[in-house]
Amino acid sequence: MVFGKKEPELPSIDADTLYRVSNGSHHSPHSVLGAHPADGGWVIRTLKPLATKVAVELDGGIQHELEHLENGIFHGFIKTKKAPDYRIVATYLQNGELVDWRTDDAYHYLPTLGEVDIHLIAEGRHEELWKALGSHVRTIDGDLGGSTGTSFAVWAPNAQAVRVVGDFNHWSGVGHAMRVMGSSGIWELFIPGLGAGTKYKYEILTKSGQWITKIDPLARHTETPPATASIVTESFHKWNDGAWLDQRAKRDALTSPMSIYELHVGSWRKDLNYRSLAAELIPYIQELGFTHVEFMPIAEHPFAPSWGYQVTGYYAPTSRFGSPDDLKFLIDELHNAGIGVILDWVPAHFPKDDWALARYDGEPLYEHADPRRGEHPDWGTYIFDFGRTEVRNFLVANALYWLEEFHIDGLRVDAVASMLYLDYSREGGDWLPNEFGGRENLDAIRFMQEANATAYRRNPGIMMIAEESTSWGGVSAPTDGGGLGYGFKWNMGWMNDTLRYIEKDPAYRAHHHGELTFSMLYAYDEKFILPISHDEVVHGKGSLLGKMPGDRWQQLANVRAYLAYMWAHPGKQLLFMGSEFGQHSEWNQEHGLEWWILEQPSHQGLQKLVARLNQVYLENPAMWQQDHSQGGFTWIDGGAAESNVLTFLRWDAAGNPIAVAINFAGHPHYDWTLGLPKAGQWQEILNTDAHEFGGSGVGNLGSVQANGEGSHGQPHSAKINIPPLGAVWFKPQS
Repeated sequence: MVFGKKEPELPSIDADTLYRVSNGSHHSPHSVLGAHPADGGWVIRTLKPLATKVAVELDGGIQHELEHLENGIFHGFIKTKKAPDYRIVATYLQNGELVDWRTDDAYHYLPTLGEVDIHLIAEGRHEELWKALGSHVRTIDGDLGGSTGTSFAVWAPNAQAVRVVGDFNHWSGVGHAMRVMGSSGIWELFIPGLGAGTKYKYEILTKSGQWITKIDPLARHTETPPATASIVTESFHKWNDGAWLDQRAKRDALTSPMSIYELHVGSWRKDLNYRSLAAELIPYIQELGFTHVEFMPIAEHPFAPSWGYQVTGYYAPTSRFGSPDDLKFLIDELHNAGIGVILDWVPAHFPKDDWALARYDGEPLYEHADPRRGEHPDWGTYIFDFGRTEVRNFLVANALYWLEEFHIDGLRVDAVASMLYLDYSREGGDWLPNEFGGRENLDAIRFMQEANATAYRRNPGIMMIAEESTSWGGVSAPTDGGGLGYGFKWNMGWMNDTLRYIEKDPAYRAHHHGELTFSMLYAYDEKFILPISHDEVVHGKGSLLGKMPGDRWQQLANVRAYLAYMWAHPGKQLLFMGSEFGQHSEWNQEHGLEWWILEQPSHQGLQKLVARLNQVYLENPAMWQQDHSQGGFTWIDGGAAESNVLTFLRWDAAGNPIAVAINFAGHPHYDWTLGLPKAGQWQEILNTDAHEFGGSGVGNLGSVQANGEGSHGQPHSAKINIPPLGAVWFKPQS
């Protein structure tokens, strides 16, 4: 093996190419730098702009000096048949002394993206996109041993050049320009020596010739806001929830119990992180008996008061509460405690921060180019271009990322209505119709259908849940029949109607009785979840307790009766944190919940009631097994408006009933005739007016007797007492 400077003559490169490579603005620096076959050997070029001398070190420690070519580019020739593995030894003048730096060369490595990856991304079918794009620590074998570093890959099809900048190169990317992978618009670079914890961004040269600095759209970890850099990360978490996932895959969510506790991680209790939250949240959820927790969005977001609904890091759990592995620990612990995890997911829009996704490569990329489709007037944010193949792939893969990398059990999809309608919150003609002249966003519909179908196909037992506030048909219908393919839909109509009713003074409720019963006219049109969510306790709406009329005793009694109705109504249920113990103030994310209010026995009583509701609910399949079947519900009397009373039956699949009587009047009803399907003794399994819950103690001494006289279309009946602002549930004595 011989090294020669002038013989043979090294290939020439035009001055413009050399200039652009030397300043990091060339689209294919690997075509110049690195090792290239030439005249029976290999020419090696490297960019070391401040070096006084540069040499190549080969296997065995042999060094061969390179010749300076131009603008810090050095080159030389090695006579060998095989592409050489080598290191660069560059000499610099520091404080009057010459110092050697031995480094690996980023430009002598093959692409870390394969042809299959590039093909799938171009087709919009890369279901594990996060494994191809973003940053990944990896080791590449060579003659000099394995080289560990980080590969970077980013989609920026309108860019003239892309460079990696970070704390490792003093945020100057001249020496770390990326190569574009053909016509894919994907830029790639492997940088040896970089590991987890490296902070980085991308410098992008736009069509207009401007350098802009952007985060990595597929970064899996970020700096804690207000800092914005992406961070290289590795996962070392060992999952221990295999039994949970096996059981989940066999579970039919529609015919299983589901009682959801919604919370905001940053304000459930202040100053907790993912790991300390596990220690405090899990015993609390177990004590109250909820089957699932639902986290408001925890993908990275710069503005805390957005509650996570303005996402910049779609693949990065917010670092406010710890690392991605810390979040995995929390989910793992919840699963091992028998608690499912639902995550709020926000594909409807993203903020305009100039360092994030907005105008990512200098042009509209993730957002639709036409502001009539690409901007949300209400929220001041951009709307994804759901019709663009790569953007749809970015979002579908993001749903899969949370389900598969973090073992999330369900995604609650925010603001579905804003995606469905092209004229959503737009005045007059300030919207662009679809190809048929209609207001339906056909691209968004196809995106949601693909996301839902793919999520269910790859992850048996998960749930996709739509927050959809209109009467759009088939939200929870299968995609093969034209539906959107969600497993569940939030019942916003039930929520609005019942809250309007319960806010009225009992003296006026008789005139609004239909607001309680109307939901049963459409209860089986979709697979519903009944939500009392964060949206109902902010922005001047007051807390759930604060909505109730009367003095404090009456307010608490109203909440108890309302929750008993909610738990008994067909559909699964969701309750926002603080409502379970009657927080007085509306929720404010800057403060923790008002836990001090639990020093008052009356609020302890409400909390005990919620625990009792969940206990009775779980013990009785009649309350959940046929939530989405008309055979699971029968009115006893839904028309007792003047008395403010509702009575009905819930049934399980084996024909076992639970009788429910709810009195929304401010006074008790004694000796009320309740039609029942079976004779004999009926046990009072719930009474929201019991003393232990803070009630007045009106009840039925534990049971009632049904005789042979029929009533309300039922063959038997019993005389019962219904407490003021209270509910009682009965079950036949076995």
